[in-house]
Amino acid sequence: MSSLKLQTTDVVLVRHGETAWSLSGQHTGSTDIPLTPGGEEAARRLAPLLSSLPFAQVLTSPLQRARRTCELAGFADQASIDADLVEWDYGAYEGITSEQIHRDAPGWQVFTDGCPQGESPEQVGARVDRLLVRLRGAAGPSLLFAHGHLLRVLVARWIDLPPQEGRRFLLDTATLNVLSHYRGTPALQCWNAALPQGG
Repeated sequence: MSSLKLQTTDVVLVRHGETAWSLSGQHTGSTDIPLTPGGEEAARRLAPLLSSLPFAQVLTSPLQRARRTCELAGFADQASIDADLVEWDYGAYEGITSEQIHRDAPGWQVFTDGCPQGESPEQVGARVDRLLVRLRGAAGPSLLFAHGHLLRVLVARWIDLPPQEGRRFLLDTATLNVLSHYRGTPALQCWNAALPQGG
């Protein structure tokens, strides 16, 4: 990643570091929980990988797990809060696991079914589409700090797939991802890349 050459329209995505709920598998939308010590350490390892890249804008979700990842990666002074980067609103499913949900709703999947009292895939897609307009109008590469399900919808929309197809892009915490173009066509350059371990 340190030798990466970014095109003007490229977007680098960072999913925040781990939290207690990402470890337990609980759906974490608006619940504003902190990073674990391991999540903070992973965020620090982002700094040498990203510091030399020429970002025209840095955007972060307003939630502390994304903001703290941004800060530890060295971009707190450059970052702007963007409300469209907040995680999926899980509504009645906030704080519970997929296993618990499946007891009452077998076969449920957030990308196809959405969440009762929360957001549908189409609503999350609409937020992402607003964001993409801003990203594509930027004067240079962009860097985003956000959340797993939101970023999976974003990559689907980047390559002209419906929001539901975010289900096809697995995304771990504290990973690097690059959205780029191939001869003018939106494309993936890098996805779900793990950070090098500290030594």
